[in-house]
Amino acid sequence: MAVHFSFDNSYARLGETFHQHIMPTPVAAPLLLKLNRPLCEELGLNADALDNPEGAEIFSGNRLPSGAEPIATAYAGHQFGNFVPQLGDGRAILLGEVVDRQGRRRDLQLKGSGPTAFSRSGDGRAALGPVLREYLISEAMVALGIPTTRALAATATGEPVYRETPLPGAVLARIASSHVRVGTFEFFAARGDNAAVGRLADHVIERHYSEAATAPNRYHALLKAVCMRQAVLVARWMQVGFVHGVMNTDNMSIAGETIDYGPCAFLNTYDPTTVFSSIDRNGRYAYGNQAGIAKWNLARLAECLLPHLDPDKARAIEVAQGILASFTDVFDTAHMDGFRAKIGLQTKHAEDAALIGDLLARMDQQKADFTLTFRGLGRAAESDQADASLRFLFDDPTAYDSWAARWRARLATEPREPGERRVAMDSVNPAIIPRNHRVEDALAAALAGDSAPFERLNEALTKPFEDRPDFVDYASLPPARDSVYRTFCGT
Repeated sequence: MAVHFSFDNSYARLGETFHQHIMPTPVAAPLLLKLNRPLCEELGLNADALDNPEGAEIFSGNRLPSGAEPIATAYAGHQFGNFVPQLGDGRAILLGEVVDRQGRRRDLQLKGSGPTAFSRSGDGRAALGPVLREYLISEAMVALGIPTTRALAATATGEPVYRETPLPGAVLARIASSHVRVGTFEFFAARGDNAAVGRLADHVIERHYSEAATAPNRYHALLKAVCMRQAVLVARWMQVGFVHGVMNTDNMSIAGETIDYGPCAFLNTYDPTTVFSSIDRNGRYAYGNQAGIAKWNLARLAECLLPHLDPDKARAIEVAQGILASFTDVFDTAHMDGFRAKIGLQTKHAEDAALIGDLLARMDQQKADFTLTFRGLGRAAESDQADASLRFLFDDPTAYDSWAARWRARLATEPREPGERRVAMDSVNPAIIPRNHRVEDALAAALAGDSAPFERLNEALTKPFEDRPDFVDYASLPPARDSVYRTFCGT
């Protein structure tokens, strides 16, 4: 059965300075482990024609589909605040842009497909565990309604990769609105190539922010639109307890999607200082720092765009500072509106910020589980008989009781009926998230040759806002061992 990819590769046409033409390195024995059939449908791909050895050949990089123009893209980045002038796709190759059923461009990238000019002595490969991890968590984010890159396929290579120990190798086929990052702009700005910065900005406007094309100053409008999209994205991360882990500028997508699921994880007990990444020793990318770091990263983007914001540098800086200030306003509004919805508030009152802040402070002090507390509030909003299931989440149950009395007084001013309110709260407070121990257990089983836990967890994560009797075990408190959970970069 023929496989057709509707490629139209605009990024490859930007010029040689933007990328390296490179073929994926063949692998020994590709085996397709997981194909995302619903995503195939979105992309206009025939899943039946891909869910076989031919698909494994394509998704491992052994065979190029017609119309592919494989490239490794160039970018730089601030990593933990330190500028690295050249990074680039060291283990990923962009096959091209697939035009999906709705006419949208979607990058198809193979991650783990061999070394490139940007590998910096790396082997260009990926291990199976991190590939399956990105598959699970990125698709969980889709179900949670958070903009993200997608996982199209996971393919075993039949070859080991060597890290601390030999590990089975794999390739992830990743779909993204694009792979342009803040670090892509930094790559050219650091070289003083303002013409390339302008070409890249025009490309991003055409691809992601077409409304900026007709603005009085298209680059002002671009910077503002990127800031707004990032502000809302980070607010949505925080509303589900997601910690990105490594918010370097090369890990910030200009399209406003979550990208790069290495040292990321979800909160169990609420603590704004939570850090999961093993290399984030000073807490730079802690849960509570994410908005500030996003704004810092966007300031680096603004610096790249200064020559295009205004010919006068002082005026350009003034414009950039004004746009960056709007990030805080948009984030604060999105964050507050999101948490209002999480506690069942439809209207806006001046005291809401204090009510929400007090709940979070008590959750922090009392080591309450983030996901279960907010999910339980939906039941409690419908009936105070459900308070018992919430009280036990707090080390001192009276901390919940005194807050709940104030909360119910506030709910009494709301127009919704209790049943309607519960439905609304359950639609924003997930029952199931990718609990860290569940992810690790599924990956360990998969590495041992048992894919059943991975498949069951993946299925559980497809409907996170539903109470599903068959998956009740995924909606329970994690074990104590999760309190010291650490993640590691899969490079």
